[in-house]
Amino acid sequence: MQTIDDYILEHIDEEGALLATLNRDAHVKLLYPRMIAGHLQGRMLKMFCRMMRPKRILEIGTYTGYATLCMAEGIDDDALIYTVEINDELQPFTTPYIEKSPSKNKIRLFWGDIEDLYPTFDEIFDIVYMDANKRDYCKYYDLVFPRLRPGGLILADNTLWSGKVVETHPVASDRQTQGILAFNEKIRHDGRVEKVMIPVRDGLTMIWKK
Repeated sequence: MQTIDDYILEHIDEEGALLATLNRDAHVKLLYPRMIAGHLQGRMLKMFCRMMRPKRILEIGTYTGYATLCMAEGIDDDALIYTVEINDELQPFTTPYIEKSPSKNKIRLFWGDIEDLYPTFDEIFDIVYMDANKRDYCKYYDLVFPRLRPGGLILADNTLWSGKVVETHPVASDRQTQGILAFNEKIRHDGRVEKVMIPVRDGLTMIWKK
């Protein structure tokens, strides 16, 4: 019997050959392939870019570059994505896929810590996509918020964190879960923004700066 997920994927735009190959390659070569944004979320990210027409995007957590490539498809030729990945061991996997993309000229890929690199980016950002270390989400938010334009959008991935956010007694030593819980509460009470949490995959929170 066909699942709802299968039905959805049959009735949205295809991910394309490059992304499909990247996805298969990640499942063979990487330890945590489920961290990829995936077909549905990737098409959503592209659509957000189509609607907002951002000139500058910041991505915190490149991983394989799947989400990067999806967003690059949806932006104008004169727009740029600054994407930062701290784990340079991913470089042999990620860089070739970026280089193969027809959108590669829209992508600036940096290897290192966002806290070190961000001050060197002389930009005001229209969209920030956060998909890195969950225990540092609050820190990322405070870092990027001043240079997110009014009317700009922060997209925070994994904000449902495999359902651990609703556990009665989350493990105190689980710093990733504690980080997501703290972030969700921070956004909940931040009057500078409007927000909505979308229950797609592992949770995607859209945060609009007033």
